[in-house]
Amino acid sequence: MKRLAACVLAALVFVLIGAPSSQASSPISYVALGDSYSAASGVLPPDPAAPPSCLRSTSNYPHVIAVATGAQLTDVTCGAAETKDFFTSQYSGIAPQLDAVGVDTELVTMTIGGNDSGVFINSIVECGAAGLSTVGQGSPCKDRYGSSFEDTIRTTTYPSLVKALRAVRTAAPDAEVAILGYPWILPASGGCFDKMPIAAGDVPYLRGIQATLNDAVRRAAAATGATYVNMNRVSNGHDACQPLGVRWVEPVLQGTNAVIVHPNALGESRMAARAMTVLGLG
Repeated sequence: MKRLAACVLAALVFVLIGAPSSQASSPISYVALGDSYSAASGVLPPDPAAPPSCLRSTSNYPHVIAVATGAQLTDVTCGAAETKDFFTSQYSGIAPQLDAVGVDTELVTMTIGGNDSGVFINSIVECGAAGLSTVGQGSPCKDRYGSSFEDTIRTTTYPSLVKALRAVRTAAPDAEVAILGYPWILPASGGCFDKMPIAAGDVPYLRGIQATLNDAVRRAAAATGATYVNMNRVSNGHDACQPLGVRWVEPVLQGTNAVIVHPNALGESRMAARAMTVLGLG
């Protein structure tokens, strides 16, 4: 009788909790695309598996996400990438980024768009030069360029983002596709001319250009069914003017990264955390 009772109890346990799994669940198939903000250009240590020209770090947010989730990461992020580099080779011997995405891909993340038409980098360079010419006074960059940078984002960058995201969706129809916004480079006003040589009146101007870029990313995600990871609120107060240990983006002067005006390791970790929260990844 005792033996029978034990057999019945064992059978009930088997029914209630299921048979023991013969093997662990397969890791998520994760592909990371994008530019230097995805690659963490300038952050140590460099990724030995990456082409040297891509300036990719193993501390970039895709690697942080992969370690935290146990995902199987294929990282093709590359510094200076534009949306066109999803479709064509960015450098000799480097495949188009979309070649890494397949029907079995389950997760895709990226930051992209900032390099298109040179808008992002050109606005920083031109406004920096203009700021130096006036020793930080006035708004020389805004006075010279007006709405031209934002016009290019709306008319050229936005449709390019839509095209790129649609191509990712076609290549990986069942994947969760996420595109991150860019964390703030400058505060809303004031600035820090000793670290970021931007004239005081051009600080809100440049911040507005970045806001327009992030809005283009948001709208492109909405138009293509991708998930937009909004960095605006969480990165507020962590711009390049803040002290080390607070800032997520390194300044032009007095910074720690070889690649200026890019996220540091702290910034990459916070981008990863925000993406995981939005995507519901443990």
